[in-house]
Amino acid sequence: MKFFSYDNPVWRFILRVGQIWWLNILWIVTSIPLITIGASTTALIYSSMKLRKEDGYPTANFFHSFKDNFKQSTVIWILYAAAGALLLGGLVFWNQTDNSTLKLGWALCIALLIPYSLSLLYVFAVQSKFVNTVKNTIHYSFILSIKHFKVTIQMVLMAAVLIYLNLTTIVWTNFLTIVIGVGLVAYLFSMYYEKVFANYIPRGPEEEETEQDETDEIEPDEKTEPDETGPDETEQGQMEVKPGVTNTDSER
Repeated sequence: MKFFSYDNPVWRFILRVGQIWWLNILWIVTSIPLITIGASTTALIYSSMKLRKEDGYPTANFFHSFKDNFKQSTVIWILYAAAGALLLGGLVFWNQTDNSTLKLGWALCIALLIPYSLSLLYVFAVQSKFVNTVKNTIHYSFILSIKHFKVTIQMVLMAAVLIYLNLTTIVWTNFLTIVIGVGLVAYLFSMYYEKVFANYIPRGPEEEETEQDETDEIEPDEKTEPDETGPDETEQGQMEVKPGVTNTDSER
């Protein structure tokens, strides 16, 4: 029967929800030691991007990325966890003071928390896709968050809604977030990451051939405008892609 066919949209939706749930479970289990949250988050984002393209198997993709990025993701996680603890601790400390002069410390923490949060949105995604030092990965994550600010704002709003719901409707939202919420957010974020990363990933041979065929069909008197949204040559040269990754990996 067609209803039970794999191509049936209903079953494909159910299967996709089940895969997202499974990735969420893998993320929770591999995050239990806490020190591994960086590696597990990198693996979750990587496998979510693969899942959107139906490339490989979710479990295999997850553990491949977890193993491949473990050391560097762990260092990044420790740095961000320490910086976040200092910033939040500073907010609590300076907020308890009545001296207006000392309130400047509170304002400084807020000012530092903004670039910290923007960078945090991208850092593990950059780690999953590109080969860089820890310093450059953190640097590029902030640059991307500013350069693609419209995308960043959309992710910030999505994260803010999830946080708000978890704080206001504690029982059900907390339960759903634990069961599937983190995986669902990573899956939705992967759409934005692929859109951003496509500007920095070399084109595959097939895509170049397709573009050449399209160019040959243009009339001689026609002119095409350059893509002003693409990265400049300097940035593109600095963003080294992980081995085997081409622009076709980022197609939506």
